[in-house]
Amino acid sequence: MDCGICTSKTILLFLSLVFWGAGAALAYVGAYIIMSYRTFDNFVEDKQSLIPAGIIIITSVVMVIIGLVGCCSTLRESKFGLGCFFLVIVIVFAAEVTALAFIFIYQSKINQELQRSMNDTFSKFDGNNLETKAVNDLQSQLKCCGVVNYTSWHNTPWFEKNKTIPHSCCINTTQCTGTTPSQFYQEGCLEKVEKFLHDVLNYAMLVILGFAIIKFFGMLSVCVITCRSSRRSGYEPLYA
Repeated sequence: MDCGICTSKTILLFLSLVFWGAGAALAYVGAYIIMSYRTFDNFVEDKQSLIPAGIIIITSVVMVIIGLVGCCSTLRESKFGLGCFFLVIVIVFAAEVTALAFIFIYQSKINQELQRSMNDTFSKFDGNNLETKAVNDLQSQLKCCGVVNYTSWHNTPWFEKNKTIPHSCCINTTQCTGTTPSQFYQEGCLEKVEKFLHDVLNYAMLVILGFAIIKFFGMLSVCVITCRSSRRSGYEPLYA
């Protein structure tokens, strides 16, 4: 076995292992995105935001299969197997590019859609329903008040009826009257939720981009080992 084939096989076997690791990492990223959106499920009505997560999880399963096919095909120098390996890598590469495009497009729409859905949820706050629990949990956990700030509550049916702002807005809930602005968190929840979702999507974009680069080198490695194998077999003597 010449040095070129040996090196190419080593690279391809290493990449097969990387694909297995990448599959596990992508599965984690996809699950993390879904869990992150579930945290704010009452405020994110656009379910298209979960499309990238779905693509990522499906891709992770395919990548484990890719690693297995790539490992077996490399060891056996199977042109058919390597051809399938190359084709699957191209498909997964396209899926990752698609996920990147979806994330990029959705990032530009987050603010407008999130503000609309949050305004709708905050307006349904009545002290007892599911929206009430979601809003209270959001404000307490993120230490925020209202959609834009505490004055956003002034436009809600809750404030018109009770003339107070919910205690989940208060810095100190035990000494809060619900009417004194200095007692409330000054930051709005929209900004904090938007920042959190942007951070999650940026993290996902970096991971996907990194694995897309790995796929590119994987395609190059398949080409190298296939061409070298074809060239080598062309010079081997034929015996009767």
